[in-house]
Amino acid sequence: MLGFLTGIPGVASAQVFYTEEGDVEFTSEVPLHSFTGTSNHLTGKISLPDSTVDFYLDLTTLDTGNGKRDKDMRETLETEMYPFGEFFGKLTSDFDTTSSAPQEARVRGGFKIHGVSKTVTIAGTLQQTPAGLKLGAAWTLNLTDYNIKPPGILFYRVSEEVEIKIDALLKVNE
Repeated sequence: MLGFLTGIPGVASAQVFYTEEGDVEFTSEVPLHSFTGTSNHLTGKISLPDSTVDFYLDLTTLDTGNGKRDKDMRETLETEMYPFGEFFGKLTSDFDTTSSAPQEARVRGGFKIHGVSKTVTIAGTLQQTPAGLKLGAAWTLNLTDYNIKPPGILFYRVSEEVEIKIDALLKVNE
């Protein structure tokens, strides 16, 4: 059982992993097509000793490849007042630090965007690699849950549901 993380402080392999260049991708839909936005400025850490997960993203770094759409998105998200998307929570699934295989992982905590925080559970994978801890996760965010009115023109509105994916390689801070 040595090396099997259960969230109890003092377990073996007590490591803290960091990233400042994780990838975020979101996909949204409007009638007749969808579009994707990306950023490689996801910053965060995973602390295995206490199972803490803490990430944030400067929303002004999101890029859809269309300047007008990016400007409209920043206005909709009110990034001047609410510049970050943030998550702080706990790893709620076990993680075997002795395995190099991808493992299913779940986190539960507060996701905050547009000044509104909601408790969410997000599923993903964690994998111990020689380069660090590889993280992948995906979930659906409903804009109206965070008091964000989906933008639109005439009768066409952006979907309330946005698919979000994150990928990051977190390294041990030495």
